[in-house]
Amino acid sequence: MSHVQLMKDLYAAFARGDVAAVLSAFDAQIEWREAESHPYQPSGKPWIGPDAIVQNLFMRLGGEWDGFQVHPQSFHDAGGTVVVEGRYSGTYKATRKKLDAQMCHVWKFRGGKIVSFQQYMDTAQMQSVMGVPQNARN
Repeated sequence: MSHVQLMKDLYAAFARGDVAAVLSAFDAQIEWREAESHPYQPSGKPWIGPDAIVQNLFMRLGGEWDGFQVHPQSFHDAGGTVVVEGRYSGTYKATRKKLDAQMCHVWKFRGGKIVSFQQYMDTAQMQSVMGVPQNARN
């Protein structure tokens, strides 16, 4: 199976809530980086391993958002790397504000597993939707 097809399958699994299928593609030491200034990890420092990703991101997305979705629109094969362009959408429960933000994901593979994820997105929009105070955004 190509890396692009694997990524298409994983986005579909995430969309239907099959987190186990998503996690099964991750290396035990995957490095996951959210965009700098992302409210869940403003420093951009990586989370290491699937458990850290579940606790710091997936659980929060499921608990803090109504209808959070990732809409991949294009997949670019770069050998051991797949770049995915798309959008995020959802409603943040605490503010009832809607998110519709551009995103780009860079996935890196080694030995048939995903070893690295880097997100790029409109973090200012996400901060606004989540009600992050101006002075807490840096």
